Amino acid sequence: MADLDMNQYMGAFLDEAADNLAHLNELLLSAEQNQSDMDIINEIFRVAHTFKGMSATMGFQTMATLTHSMEDLLGLVRSGTLLLTSDDVDVLFKCLDTLTAMVEAIRSGGADIDVPSDELIQILHARRDNPGEEPVLEKTASMVGQDAPRESGDVNDDIAKLSDQERDWVASATDAGMQVYELKITLEESCMLRAARAFMVVTVVGDNGDIIKSEPSVEDLEKEAFDRTFSIYVASSNPIETFTNQISKIGEIAEVTGTEIVLPDEAPKAESPVAEHLEQAKLETEKSAPAQAESPKDASKQAADHKQHQVGSRTVRVDIGRLDKLMNLVGELVIGRARIERLVQESKLKAFQEPLSQLGRISGDIQELVTKLRMVPVSMVFDRLPRLVRDLSRQMSKDIQLVVEGAETELDRTVIDEIGDPMVHILRNSLDHGIEPPDERERAGKPRQGTITVAAYQEGNGVIIEVRDDGAGVNTEKVKQKALDRGLITHEQAAVMTENEAVQLVMLPGFSTNDSITEISGRGVGTDAVKNKVESLGGQFMMYSKFGGGTRVVIRLPLTLAIVLALLIKVGDETYAVSLENVEETLLVHKKDIKYVHGTPVTTVRGEILPLSDLSAIIGTPGERPDVDENPVVVVRVGRDRSRVGFLVDAFVGQQEIVIKPLGKLLLKVKGIAGATILGDGNVALILDAASL
Repeated sequence: MADLDMNQYMGAFLDEAADNLAHLNELLLSAEQNQSDMDIINEIFRVAHTFKGMSATMGFQTMATLTHSMEDLLGLVRSGTLLLTSDDVDVLFKCLDTLTAMVEAIRSGGADIDVPSDELIQILHARRDNPGEEPVLEKTASMVGQDAPRESGDVNDDIAKLSDQERDWVASATDAGMQVYELKITLEESCMLRAARAFMVVTVVGDNGDIIKSEPSVEDLEKEAFDRTFSIYVASSNPIETFTNQISKIGEIAEVTGTEIVLPDEAPKAESPVAEHLEQAKLETEKSAPAQAESPKDASKQAADHKQHQVGSRTVRVDIGRLDKLMNLVGELVIGRARIERLVQESKLKAFQEPLSQLGRISGDIQELVTKLRMVPVSMVFDRLPRLVRDLSRQMSKDIQLVVEGAETELDRTVIDEIGDPMVHILRNSLDHGIEPPDERERAGKPRQGTITVAAYQEGNGVIIEVRDDGAGVNTEKVKQKALDRGLITHEQAAVMTENEAVQLVMLPGFSTNDSITEISGRGVGTDAVKNKVESLGGQFMMYSKFGGGTRVVIRLPLTLAIVLALLIKVGDETYAVSLENVEETLLVHKKDIKYVHGTPVTTVRGEILPLSDLSAIIGTPGERPDVDENPVVVVRVGRDRSRVGFLVDAFVGQQEIVIKPLGKLLLKVKGIAGATILGDGNVALILDAASL
């Protein structure tokens, strides 16, 4: 029964664990850059403690043990005993990677013990036992007076066990006229139900005062993760005998002792080198901070943001499979609405027009709502990138700054899931090929620190993601030579090739400018794979570079892959759909305005040459195109350079929202076809992929 109960919460646990680990990654990066900000360290400790409790509750002791070892190290940092170094951060990041691997192992049906963690635990324990600095708490404790009233033991030991937050609670209780006691309870050796006895003790103490903490934690008491002795710190107006007498009446209690806790008066404390470093860093941070950050308005805003972070947002986790099913149902609703509209138009029944209009508004609102439900910010992808830049820049001995813009821009969850790996590929290329080593940048008159900017913004019905760097750019001469060596181009083509055309060669399959294979790149499986993935999502991939002046990669993605607005056209007897995302305009071109250049039909539109292509010939429509005076033309922008092409069609049908249906595995690779949709008359129309055409 217990296993069944735990399985009920497994999905929620895995989702919460993934969120906590992602949050810890961000916090660790911030802690490395802002070592004087103890709020970040405290937040890391809090999230890690929550993660440990969740893991232990679900029975994953290996995961909980590793997290507990991380807490030991972080506890030294919180107390000022240890200054967090980049090597410490490396170890903590490896711990997070290991915990992430454990979560994925559990998600795939395995267990946390499947992922080795003993070596990391040993490293953490060694660092904990030899911090390299004299602990601040020991120096502080040695200066505390011995006048505090107590019954046994040393007050310094008890105070040292309290965190800064817990000491604040003790001080608040004392100011309110209450006393704070430490109660030490020892159970009999023959006690079989230690967790039950501990629960009874906690209940009695809670009925007579406010519990500040327990040692070990309440979660450990519930799991019997203690020997026979545990302690409870409580604030109360009752005398200490109230607690000792009532606890003694509980069965199987061998001994109970009480000690009053009194905080010492504030006295000057000897500062350790670590504390001095933190204080100096804090002063420097305050000096460099903008003056407006000190205004009451900003302070109020920061307090409000902190409060909002603590409360959390009112959200409900929904499995993505359910959202997919809901989107499919909405798609069927859109198809059904289109069929009803067509029948009403054909029957010319005016009585149906008003309810049909109302149905259209309601279904439109539902469609918009479901689409928004599936939209998530690109920060889901962007949040991984700072860690990647940090690790690889250290590995390559480069100084690189990552700037993220527009992380709040939203995309369909399906697109987000697919674009993660391509973004990592692009960033690794910028790190390895783009940004030069610091000395080389200095010789070129650049700052030693390179900058990579990742930006996202909405444009029309799509989202643009840009990755820019101020690195070396693409050496087009080297690229052309590599292409010549591999027989990808001829010497004649290389001679007339523009710089932009040479840059596009790096997107050929198997092409790499690296002379040797490294762990990061050099295998020729990067840019072409990214391009193919982006185009399979209905997007466009473009790359621009200037030798010595950096590189810019532009990815254009559709907001959603499920329901799109499309232009319906006639080619022969068949109706086809083209996404309006790719359509720039429609024209009627007179026969006399069509000229031929080297056998290719062209026309002039507003002073620009527009090449024309016969769509019926491209898709193999049987029969010949009728000879008409005016030819309908659909103008689209396609390719890496967004060049304009006009497709000759037989007729325009109109605009309509369409539901994209996949063609299945057998027809998946048919050139020029992106999918199919069901029209209002029940017939199936193929959706054309303008880029591949």
